[in-house]
Amino acid sequence: MTLDWALVAEWTVKSLILIVLLLTGFAYLTLFERRVLARMQVRIGPNRAGPMGILQPVADGIKLIFKEELIPDKADKVVFVLAPVITLIPALIILAVVPFGPPIEIGGREIALGIADGLDVGVLYIMAVASVAVYGIALAGWSSNNKYALLGGLRSSAQMVSYEIALGLSFIGPILLANSMSMRSIVEAQQGWWFILVQPIGFLVFLIATVAEVNRAPFDMPEAEQELAAGYHVEYSGMKFALMFMAEYDKMIAVAAIGASLFLGGYWGPWVDRVPLLGPLYLFLKVVAILFLMIWMRATLPRLRYDRLMAFGWKVMLPLALVNVVLTAGLVMVIGG
Repeated sequence: MTLDWALVAEWTVKSLILIVLLLTGFAYLTLFERRVLARMQVRIGPNRAGPMGILQPVADGIKLIFKEELIPDKADKVVFVLAPVITLIPALIILAVVPFGPPIEIGGREIALGIADGLDVGVLYIMAVASVAVYGIALAGWSSNNKYALLGGLRSSAQMVSYEIALGLSFIGPILLANSMSMRSIVEAQQGWWFILVQPIGFLVFLIATVAEVNRAPFDMPEAEQELAAGYHVEYSGMKFALMFMAEYDKMIAVAAIGASLFLGGYWGPWVDRVPLLGPLYLFLKVVAILFLMIWMRATLPRLRYDRLMAFGWKVMLPLALVNVVLTAGLVMVIGG
């Protein structure tokens, strides 16, 4: 068996491009969020570092690189250092199965614009990778040897596990409609129409569950109001602190891309069949639209109390997701029959 070096080079280049895009996207998503929130709250936002503040993420990055990093004396130092990495890696690799556009031909070779977007169990891969992030958060809280960090880690872990069930059920609608668990097949099935037209409940469940998954407002419960402490990352500083927030913002980008692929037609749009390179542009616009919704939610909705957050997950989101699965299965059986 000979190794296909051309294929290895293709995967390597695509992986590097994806990682660079995610890291750059994290930096400028923070700027995008701050500018949108400022506009909604009648403020100015970052506007001094470069034209329209475009160098603000660079300034923030340099500041965090040179900021002193502290490790608590009684912390489990190995786990304390590894926890931010365990939290970040799933956010970087989860997009491996998302197709960014239709295949293009270069030098007589057909190149897919995703890394492993043809994987037959792409949806299962997404669910498996997403669940790994829970370990990083739980370990970050435990390894700090701080009771507030531990409580924040437990709260966030319980929240993520609870909402993962509704999130997993929201995937079933697109799977049934496309009759496939491959992300590319799901996107291809939406060439003429988007699944959100018959899956509005599924998209709503997906959006709310993913906001809870990435600990965003109004579900940002690592910290509690009465503690005045930051939760599982309270003991982190410098680049370790930056890695925690890099994971949050990269997961926002990832879930937006997954949601666009499952419900909004992915890369499909006008003239994509004739100009394939329009596909990544359409996907980018859909991702930005979903990210804007997440930021809008943060600017608008108050934080839920923790017991109500958990009750909402189990008593509202889970039954709603189950009803959507039953209705979708019935619709597929009627149409298929």
